[in-house]
Amino acid sequence: MPTTNPRIHITLDESITTLLSQLAKNEHKSVAGVTKELILEALARREDVALSSIAETRDKPKAKRIKHDNAWK
Repeated sequence: MPTTNPRIHITLDESITTLLSQLAKNEHKSVAGVTKELILEALARREDVALSSIAETRDKPKAKRIKHDNAWK
């Protein structure tokens, strides 16, 4: 069945495709599935880094504080 999701075509070094193939074989998954999981993990890590950076800039002495209950009103 054809997918409605957009496709992305990339070219990788042979060493990377070999590693992806080995991971896929070990996890009993497709190479595309393993690649998708790795991309999602990398995106989540980058998001964590960006949010941590924002939190660090806001976490200053004498910064305005909002009580937890008030933050959700």
